[in-house]
Amino acid sequence: MHPSRGVRASGERTTDPIMPRMRVFRGFHHPGIAGACALTIGNFDGVHRGHQAMLALLHSEAQHRGLPSCVLTFEPHPRDYFAAQAGKPEAAPARIATLRDKLSELERCGIDQVVVLRFDRAFASQSPQAFIDDVLVRGLGARYVLVGDDFRFGNKRAGDYAMLDAAGQRQGFDVARMMSYEVHGERVSSSAVRAALASGDMAQAASLLGRPYSISGHVIHGRKLGRELGYRTLNLRFAHRKPAAMGIFVVQVHGLAAAPLQGVASLGVRPTIEDAGRVLLEVHCFEWPAALGDHGGYGRCVRVELLHKLHDERRYDTLDALKAGIARDEADARAWLAAQRS
Repeated sequence: MHPSRGVRASGERTTDPIMPRMRVFRGFHHPGIAGACALTIGNFDGVHRGHQAMLALLHSEAQHRGLPSCVLTFEPHPRDYFAAQAGKPEAAPARIATLRDKLSELERCGIDQVVVLRFDRAFASQSPQAFIDDVLVRGLGARYVLVGDDFRFGNKRAGDYAMLDAAGQRQGFDVARMMSYEVHGERVSSSAVRAALASGDMAQAASLLGRPYSISGHVIHGRKLGRELGYRTLNLRFAHRKPAAMGIFVVQVHGLAAAPLQGVASLGVRPTIEDAGRVLLEVHCFEWPAALGDHGGYGRCVRVELLHKLHDERRYDTLDALKAGIARDEADARAWLAAQRS
């Protein structure tokens, strides 16, 4: 989420100081959920430019119909669930954004309400008609449903656009389909964003996303090893074991000072230190604001933009070698930033 904003979630608390109008529900059995809505459905990983175009259309249709706009999304990602069921967790897609960042971007797109459904065995086994009856009609009161051109739903993906459109005519809701969105002749998709991030092409990722790729979260305590090495770091946890981007990056940090702070960051599993599979974003800011003091960063919600990839993670044989590697990364990051200004 952006540092100065929060999301009002049913049954959940937020420590972010400003509450926007978007409401978030875990499931649809809550008294505060809208009785009727204009709805779109999807995973929205990354909320890229194709998603943004769809959300803009949804927002317009909702306003014309006098309805709140609603996004139905899923956690975990359905492909995460099916990969785990098949005993092949490695087949799950890399994750572009945390749930926090997805909700933040949906809020920026003007969405009124988000419903997050748990994708589990019971949900996966629903027939297409049961999904329409129980989720869309009774659960969400959908009056307008907007889907993508490849939308499928229900057990074994048996439901398609034609089935949904026919059900809408019988049961009193309108259905529309949005075709693919292209930038420079390329279809914008979460898969394309993942490919750009995996290859370290941050400029291409930013073009597909419509903004620099970023990760946000609350700064947590780490092992304080960075201070011992002379490079204090901010630590943010990435909730998924398989982020779409990994490596060493030139970054800028929002939420600690009036202006963004430039720095260098490592996103990955820290192979020199622990290689335990837990993914952390560790950020070293070149200039630390004196007003924050030594402990002023902890607990703050910050947003880190990953501007340029320097290289993949490296395993160093000693801490001295690690320290020398960080020094080289800082020098390279400063040089890249200077080149952008010239």
